[in-house]
Amino acid sequence: MPKIKTHKATAKRFKVTKNEKILKRKTGQDHFNSRESGKVTRNKRRDIGISNTERRVIKQLMPYNYA
Repeated sequence: MPKIKTHKATAKRFKVTKNEKILKRKTGQDHFNSRESGKVTRNKRRDIGISNTERRVIKQLMPYNYA
């Protein structure tokens, strides 16, 4: 049976932590940030977790990122 290929676009956008949580970057950080308040800008720096529904799909796309 052939190996399953990792979906590279997904691998670049998501990170799997040690406890198998999946994190993604908060959206809207690239430009037009001068109009945002300081509070919004600071909150955009943090990565956010994803829902269980999305987790199932990402697990299929990145099969070798899990122990």
